[in-house]
Amino acid sequence: MNCDVAIVGSGLAGLTVALHLAESRKVVLISKRELRDGATNWAQGGIAAVLDSRDSADQHVADTLVAGAGLCDEGATRFIVERGRAAIDWLIAQGVTFTSDEHAEMGYHLTREGGHGQRRIIHAADATGHAVQMTLEQKVRTHPNITVLENHFAIDLITSDKLGLASRLPGDLPQCLGLYVQQVESGKVLTIAAQQTVLATGGAGKVYLYTTNPDTATGDGIAMAWRAGCRMANMEFIQFHPTCLYHPFAKSFLISEALRGEGGRLKLPASAGAAAGTRFMPEHDARAELAPRDVVARAIDFEMKKRGLDYVDLDISHKPAAFLMEHFPTIHARCLELGIDMTRQPIPVVPAAHYSCGGIVTDLSGRTDLQGLYAIGETACTGLHGANRLASNSLLECVVLGRAAAQHMEQQTRVARVALPVWDESRVTDADEEVVITQNWDELRRFMWNFVSIVRTTKRLERARHRIRLLKEEIDEYYAHFRITPDLLELRNLVVVASLIVSSALSRRESRGLHFNRDFPETLPKALPTVLTPASVLTRANDLAED
Repeated sequence: MNCDVAIVGSGLAGLTVALHLAESRKVVLISKRELRDGATNWAQGGIAAVLDSRDSADQHVADTLVAGAGLCDEGATRFIVERGRAAIDWLIAQGVTFTSDEHAEMGYHLTREGGHGQRRIIHAADATGHAVQMTLEQKVRTHPNITVLENHFAIDLITSDKLGLASRLPGDLPQCLGLYVQQVESGKVLTIAAQQTVLATGGAGKVYLYTTNPDTATGDGIAMAWRAGCRMANMEFIQFHPTCLYHPFAKSFLISEALRGEGGRLKLPASAGAAAGTRFMPEHDARAELAPRDVVARAIDFEMKKRGLDYVDLDISHKPAAFLMEHFPTIHARCLELGIDMTRQPIPVVPAAHYSCGGIVTDLSGRTDLQGLYAIGETACTGLHGANRLASNSLLECVVLGRAAAQHMEQQTRVARVALPVWDESRVTDADEEVVITQNWDELRRFMWNFVSIVRTTKRLERARHRIRLLKEEIDEYYAHFRITPDLLELRNLVVVASLIVSSALSRRESRGLHFNRDFPETLPKALPTVLTPASVLTRANDLAED
């Protein structure tokens, strides 16, 4: 299959790029499940942007820099923040219906979340992501220049290095020429040639046992880019959302940050004995429940471990029932299904892996270390999030950088196509022991949760690294001998992501933002990013230097 642009991922980042390019380019949009099965569709809180005269870009930038614990790229932060109003205007023009407020300047209700000094979160009740996803998805499905491939799994990128092309001048970047994609139902592998390829595959929360992420969040784009020779930055900074619903029949249901923004209080549950009902956040931070997510998550983790608790309570029952049902209809309805009436009782919550602040190194046009390869959204690292993402900045980044990447691609001169090889599975057989995949998947997620989650130690990280090496050897051998399946591909990608997280965490000899190591509890005076470079790239650089 030939196209101008191949986009892997169907959340806000991928949809934004597709719609901006479709007027001038033939686009193929690839989703390993249905378009709506990514993280965007489940985003509750909203999108941060300066939309009120009492607010300013300087204030939004300052709040982002504070949350990022000194590691944000200020230029990237300002670039994205200053384009916030235009991003919201574009979404409104596409037909997204945000919650209205006749008394507000723009006519839309703005809420506030942890770390924000102003009300600047525009939202669609408590299901913003769903409203955005459904609106843009409908436009993508009906656009004549966009081919949608659902239930197609991206396997690997095809690069000039892998093909052994020697036509490049010394010092030129290797080129991404397209990718291999498996049709999930038939197992057939397609070769897709593209002038430009975009990775918009989201995060990697499924590398942990407990996560708010959907099942699709297996770090596919990060792993593919790493294998292709792209650098990764700040992979140690995994944001754990403080408040995931704790219930045996609820899988990964997020309780929005906006609940605390509107007055929700964290308290000790009945199992805490005499301390039950005590509000504990003021003892951990002067900002209490409005502290950034890393502070709140560590405070909850501390209280749970100190007191042997399975969860803590998030209580907003002091607010009028009508207010709660108007502003949090999705959360209210889901909790009621599980026998929890948030208008009368607290909601049991626990922290869970939520967002990857690091990822593929890109510039402000989404460009990576490979010519023709772009990365947008959670799979990328622009420098916006630093050591801790400020709430609701992520959807903003998707729209702003998606548009910037599309504009850059439109300016590129089309190059001659290269004949790409078809997928060769002549030397593999069907797997005879698929239980190996299930076992390794479970083992990986459990030791990542136990050794590499909210609070870390060097010994735990080293134990995780040792287990990852053993798992990777086993998985690579399995991959080499048996036909691929989606489960095998996801496990292969998760092991790469786990290795990158652990390597980054071990190299940071301090505690900063989302990374807390008991062996290095202090923060160093100078903040520096953690950048990992694939061995293949280092070897190539040495060869060029010798030449």
